[in-house]
Amino acid sequence: MTKQNRYLMCEPTYFDVSYIINPWMQGNVRGTSLPRAHDQWHSLHDAIAKNAKIEFAPARPGLPDMPFTANAGLVLEDTFILSRFLYPERQGEEAHFERWFYDQGFAVLKLPSTIPFEGAGDALFDRERSVLWMGYGHRSSRDAERYISRWLSMEVLPLKLADSRFYHLDTCFCPLEGGYLMYYPAGFDEDSQRLIAERVPESHRVAVEEEDALHFACNAVNIGRTVILNKASADLRQRLSEIGFALIETELGEFMKAGGSAKCLTLRLNESRVIPISD
Repeated sequence: MTKQNRYLMCEPTYFDVSYIINPWMQGNVRGTSLPRAHDQWHSLHDAIAKNAKIEFAPARPGLPDMPFTANAGLVLEDTFILSRFLYPERQGEEAHFERWFYDQGFAVLKLPSTIPFEGAGDALFDRERSVLWMGYGHRSSRDAERYISRWLSMEVLPLKLADSRFYHLDTCFCPLEGGYLMYYPAGFDEDSQRLIAERVPESHRVAVEEEDALHFACNAVNIGRTVILNKASADLRQRLSEIGFALIETELGEFMKAGGSAKCLTLRLNESRVIPISD
């Protein structure tokens, strides 16, 4: 029997663009509509709730980015690696997420405060290979790699992010069920593009164009053969359909003003190890 997927979300009670810590926030300070944000968040919630169980972290005043729960940390089985946010504006979230995961019975591990690491925004498990892809260069330090690899007893594949618009790995890279990968190649330096090509067969790589990337198509929630995202072009929709994925589009424009979309607003709580199938 397949275990039901579980996701952590946080209502956008105090959501706003109150500062600028990524390019998407430029020009959007105090420019969001909280009623629209609530409507969009609930539409995403409802789409996910049809396929998974949702748990909630309480929103806290003064922490407008807390709804982006992907950045709380990294989960594998009963272990939670707490994020160390680069910018002071988000560092106040750490204590609240640490307490939530501790109360839920997770073993909470903490990196040195001098090593930035922004959780499942920059660390994504492959869905077929027993590896963790880790983005670095904007918000997470490559120095986190050695801690995470040791703590999780898992190979970590570092990818250098090369475009400031795609400042977290999950904005331009989405591992999919069955070993597929949806990603924006130009979001990475040449060495990282080569590493991706070495590890993921061409038949399983879905490279998106800039238009889809800028709509955060790669910032998607993948549950089985369902992909939930902000927006996809007809071409991308057809290409994903041809390899067996059904898309659900749900408007998340208010959150994009802060630099996040569907994946950013969720954190999968039941991550388990991939057991390679022997020949």
